[in-house]
Amino acid sequence: MEDKRMSSQSVSSADGNGICLWLTGLSGSGKSTTATVLATLLESRRRRVSVLDGDEVRKILSTELGYSKSDRDTNVRRIAFVAREIVRHGGIAICATISPYRHARSEARALIGERFVEIYVDCPLEVCEARDPKGMYKFARLGKIPDFTGISAPYEVPACPEVTISTLSRSVHENAHYIVDYLIASGMLESA
Repeated sequence: MEDKRMSSQSVSSADGNGICLWLTGLSGSGKSTTATVLATLLESRRRRVSVLDGDEVRKILSTELGYSKSDRDTNVRRIAFVAREIVRHGGIAICATISPYRHARSEARALIGERFVEIYVDCPLEVCEARDPKGMYKFARLGKIPDFTGISAPYEVPACPEVTISTLSRSVHENAHYIVDYLIASGMLESA
């Protein structure tokens, strides 16, 4: 009898038309805002969409984790596993997570497979700090938050993302439409 449990093999396009949209960038860059608008656009095209926000996932799946490199990598692996299941069942997983290390994002790509789209949400550090709705950068600058990405811990900019969006020069709606246009041009999404 065939074992139906998940293996460590990546999802292929033969498993359906699921997609993982992996938004990475600094805290405050606009990942979550972009993910929300993008989800609405994709749902209007009758697609099943799940948003996996890094902060929200931490509250449920990764409560015991801190912000060390090892803990961050573990959190990324957990998000990637959930995303893989969504993709495997034909849904769209929008993962909005800092995921600061290239190797962890590469592991997520390997786990999910060819339906993985890395989207770099480009925003200068000083703009992210100015936005800072939770006051996290301020606390990080005061040394009250160790291992804070962009301040006391590194952020490794993606080497070759499929899509780069700027939340400084474009509106959130323009960026969401730009991502949808990319998906259509790449054949991952049908045109309306």
